[in-house]
Amino acid sequence: MSNTAYIFDAVRTPRSKGRLQDGSLAEVKPIDLGATLLKELQRRHGFDSAYVDDVLFGCVTPVGEQGSDVGKAIAMHSGWDESVAGVQLDRFCGSGLEATNMAAQKVMSGWSNLVVAGGVESMSRVPMASNGGALFFDPQFKFEQLSVPQGIGADLIATLDGYSRADVDAFAVESQRRAALARDNGYFDKSVVAVKDLNGITILDKDDYIKPETTMETLGGLRSAFQAMGDAGLDDMAIAKYPSVQRINHVHTAGNSSGIVDGSAAVLIGNEQAKQDLGLKPRARIVAGAVTANDPVIMLTAPGPAAKKCLKIAGMSVSDIDLWEINEAFASVAMRYMRDLGIGHDVTNVNGGAIAMGHPLGATGAMLVSIVLDELERRDLERGMISLCIGGGMGISTIIERV
Repeated sequence: MSNTAYIFDAVRTPRSKGRLQDGSLAEVKPIDLGATLLKELQRRHGFDSAYVDDVLFGCVTPVGEQGSDVGKAIAMHSGWDESVAGVQLDRFCGSGLEATNMAAQKVMSGWSNLVVAGGVESMSRVPMASNGGALFFDPQFKFEQLSVPQGIGADLIATLDGYSRADVDAFAVESQRRAALARDNGYFDKSVVAVKDLNGITILDKDDYIKPETTMETLGGLRSAFQAMGDAGLDDMAIAKYPSVQRINHVHTAGNSSGIVDGSAAVLIGNEQAKQDLGLKPRARIVAGAVTANDPVIMLTAPGPAAKKCLKIAGMSVSDIDLWEINEAFASVAMRYMRDLGIGHDVTNVNGGAIAMGHPLGATGAMLVSIVLDELERRDLERGMISLCIGGGMGISTIIERV
């Protein structure tokens, strides 16, 4: 029997500002965000939860309310059968897509029939980087590795590639326009699941981080987010690796970088056996996935190489992909990705990205699965590539194909 890794469904919560004071989802615990989606998958498809072999959830800050194996906690909190296993994994910003790829590998190997992959990040309740770690906080390690903050890496990409402040701001304005258009015209409605309180009252049912009123003028008034860090000596560390650069042009601001938000995502992945046993209808299949890494100083240039590696594994070329999705960690990351692959903005992030909607670290990769799949269906296209940059110079990519 075929061990094709089918995507039976892909759902996500809306995204909202990751701030306790005024974030719409700040009152919602991470396990509630995740359980909302597992319950919805079961409601939509009517399967016995005991059939699910595993729940793989990405989470980049697995401490506090997100600690102690949040994947298993979410499965339990959803009321699923005690036989359902769960695990938390962390590949930084690629965690949600890593969970998706690992679920596909489990299914394709024949070890599992049905797996839920996804991620969760409540950035309002569990602050980013509160789990520490050598990569970002050990002074000796950082000095040895010339490790600088990602924003300086993004500014270094812009400097090397010649992207001006106007270039990255224009990209951000377009991200906002596309995301607002998609949300307001219902392009996300198939996959977005409303988050409700204990009384069943809706807390949030649409992405509310998007700022459709964004203009070049408003972005132009924002200060550089990383200039002060660079001036404090971190630019010198990066330039030590790139001596051809005399000065880093700090073009990134809060307006052309990804937003801090709360959110969760879940993807139901299974094989032919699950399809037959449960009467599930596949929407797509996972063709191939890949991870790679390159220079950890510039840190953010590996998505293009990861996509090329993924294409090679699949035996495909750039022309075989209809839609491309690159996480907009920073505008220059997406612009470098398009340059590396020779693709246009007309087929890349066609519904905007994390600059407009935010980046709930552990969940974003799985969120992009639903966004690409929905848009492939809406446009009656065949294949999509999903990619993310990752801390430490890593990149991850996945190809999905409608069936």
